[in-house]
Amino acid sequence: MQFSYLTSMLLAALIPLFLGSLWYNPKTFGNAWMKACGLEEDKLKANFNAPLVFGLTYVLGFFIAVGLSSIVIHQFGFFGMLQRVVAENDANALAFLKQGFDSYGNEFRTFKHGALHGTLSGLFLALPIVTINALFERRGFKYIAINACYWILCFILMGGFICQFTKVDAQFFAQ
Repeated sequence: MQFSYLTSMLLAALIPLFLGSLWYNPKTFGNAWMKACGLEEDKLKANFNAPLVFGLTYVLGFFIAVGLSSIVIHQFGFFGMLQRVVAENDANALAFLKQGFDSYGNEFRTFKHGALHGTLSGLFLALPIVTINALFERRGFKYIAINACYWILCFILMGGFICQFTKVDAQFFAQ
């Protein structure tokens, strides 16, 4: 089963919400995270605007999904090579694009491959960002480990989902 690009991005954007509800739950890493942040449950509940927090998390998850899609779906690179000539409706370029997708459009389109690129993105993008912020916030290793591992796992699951379930073919680019 494959979804349209937009549907796939909207579904992948749910992963940080669902994973966060499990990851930061008091039964898993929630209590350790609160301790590492110097927060108490009462302070977290006070002035918590759930619609704003969850809504922005979903929107930002969508941004992450769109960014990851260009990393985990290699066919975007193939299209990038022909972008200008396809935009100009060059018949030879469109034929070349269709032939390329017919021959290689399903290469590296598995959950496993997307998860690999999600792992690399998590390690080389999310981990440094979380760590740099934590260093300036004077947070400890436990804080970095909890948050970085959460984001790496998000990227793994999002990358796998996007790579496996997003429909991308020559028609997608020729529109």
